[in-house]
Amino acid sequence: MERELFERIYATVARRESTYDGVYYTGVRTTKIVCRPSCRAKTPKPENVTFYPSLEEALAAGFRPCKRCRPEANGRLAPDAAMAAQADAILAGRYADKVTLERLASELAVSPYHLQRTYKRVRGVSPAETLERLRRAEAERRLARSDEPIADIAASTGFRTASHFAVWFARGAGMTPTAYRNERRSEGH
Repeated sequence: MERELFERIYATVARRESTYDGVYYTGVRTTKIVCRPSCRAKTPKPENVTFYPSLEEALAAGFRPCKRCRPEANGRLAPDAAMAAQADAILAGRYADKVTLERLASELAVSPYHLQRTYKRVRGVSPAETLERLRRAEAERRLARSDEPIADIAASTGFRTASHFAVWFARGAGMTPTAYRNERRSEGH
């Protein structure tokens, strides 16, 4: 590998750029460990590094996967994809609660900024947008399939008052919760 290209690639390792995860892998000759470019372990010295275009090639050369960044797990975006999946599980289990970015980040042991940026890169939307989608889907399901009072549906989807829920629902659905329920019933859902 020509020196200039090596230095440019090595710079991405020094900056821990996750955009190159899955594009190449970093083999550290002194430890015989292969990492993702974004690995948070101590940055290896350039003279100890060999770059591989695939994990399979690094493993065939005798390197073992890093236990910190786990290059063999969760596909190209891991561990970011794993963190997004953990966030999704928390949101899906607690969409009725007051889930803030700060609380979610605290549970995942990352900063709110890191969670927001990483989640949006992996999912294409923010955690708040995912929470909105979960709440809306549950509200629509319950409105269409039950006779529950609107206030109960509001409470079960994270709203303190039925009026706040109605405004929120109408903004997203283009109609009130009652109109949505009536329309779904007339369609036979």
